[in-house]
Amino acid sequence: MIRTGIATREGTAADNADAAKVYVLFDGTVGAAVIDGIGHGPHTSRTAPLLAETAARISARRGPLAGLLTASELIADEGADGEEADAVAVTARVRPDDEVAVVNWTGDARAYGWDGTRLELYTDDHTVGAQLRANGVSLEIAREHDNWLRTSLARASIGTVYTAGVLDQLLILTSDGVHDQMPLDDMVALVREHAQDPQSLADALVAAARPDQDGYRDDATVVVISRTA
Repeated sequence: MIRTGIATREGTAADNADAAKVYVLFDGTVGAAVIDGIGHGPHTSRTAPLLAETAARISARRGPLAGLLTASELIADEGADGEEADAVAVTARVRPDDEVAVVNWTGDARAYGWDGTRLELYTDDHTVGAQLRANGVSLEIAREHDNWLRTSLARASIGTVYTAGVLDQLLILTSDGVHDQMPLDDMVALVREHAQDPQSLADALVAAARPDQDGYRDDATVVVISRTA
């Protein structure tokens, strides 16, 4: 049986540039997407739900890579006003009879898996900071580049979208307003406490996101997918 939970909370900016969607096919296959809009404003906030809806529906039917790339096509052109929205994204497909859930992502949206004892990060952030750390640059210098994206949804291609397979029974998709604004230990504690209730877990993770030292709290969005025998 596949159960899901979905939650989003507006940050301290004027509107919510995040969006998420879960779509279920007739056979029980679940497609899911978390979209994290880049920047804020009415244009991004209006477009993010469309991207999430498209990505989730296509992910369920054709797989998460197709879902993510189809959403990308909606914003690949900057538009007549030159101000088309952009975003980062993570998509997933979970089939009732498959042991492996498939995840695709671009940017710094993430996918975690929980096996009952440990929380595993299955994605790597497509940021300059992450690339610098992988190449041995000091953490202090790399941290200054964590907000520099190396790719985005509007620029996504097969060559820039990565794939992961997740065997864990609990899959968690997050925007950076969740994983960047709470300590990992707090996240693990919430997953352990609410692992049996996907909606409760999604609500708890979104509610736990904290403001930074300047008082800024990003939009926070979570999709939880639970597979049980």
